[in-house]
Amino acid sequence: MNNYNNEVIYQYEKNNCPFVQERSNLLTKMKLSDLFENKNIYLFSINNDFTSVATIVKKLIDEQLSSDEEKMFRDWLEGLAIFFNEKVYGGKKSGIKGIDLEFENLNIRNIVSIKYDPNWGNSSQIEEMENNFKAAIKTLRTSNLNLQIKCINGCCYGKDNNPDKGTYFKYCGQRFWEFIGGNEDIYIDIIEPLRHKAKERNEKYMEQYAQMINKFTKEFINLFCGNDGSIDWEKLVKYNSGK
Repeated sequence: MNNYNNEVIYQYEKNNCPFVQERSNLLTKMKLSDLFENKNIYLFSINNDFTSVATIVKKLIDEQLSSDEEKMFRDWLEGLAIFFNEKVYGGKKSGIKGIDLEFENLNIRNIVSIKYDPNWGNSSQIEEMENNFKAAIKTLRTSNLNLQIKCINGCCYGKDNNPDKGTYFKYCGQRFWEFIGGNEDIYIDIIEPLRHKAKERNEKYMEQYAQMINKFTKEFINLFCGNDGSIDWEKLVKYNSGK
């Protein structure tokens, strides 16, 4: 085991931070049609019938960005966990189905399924994870019947004050980061390098953001508004759901 060093976080952030590097790309690649994909226009029309087009467009862009950014940040955090554990414990990304990380500590082989938040799955998905743990144990003990194995569902944030689930342990937030990195402050230390880089590029991003609101507002008015400026909801429903 190597001693904890938060410079590892800065090292990973420098080369692997899609939230900073790719956020502006989301805006550049976005199209008006993306904003209406899988959108319930019937409900949307009720809630926004007397709302300005610019406000509607901003709301749609924000919802789309929130979904895309959440996915990017989820991948970033999961990648950081593996990277960090490799530096501290010599762990590695697992090649076993359903297992993200393997590492040894105190003569125990830890196999970890990393999830973003504590409420990541339904009962069927949790059952699938448990089956993956069972299969992984069987695979690992093929070459060593006496191998001690610990199964962990690691969640990048949140809390679960009852970590022992019987067949596996569920470590969330501080417990998870301390488990994979050997220091109880890691979950806090992640914040600063991420925020620092985000601030550096925020001005450029906000300029792009304003431009996209203007661009899509213009397109929306041209496509779905009458001469008097009112929204043609029937036309919008056909655009969204017509065959």
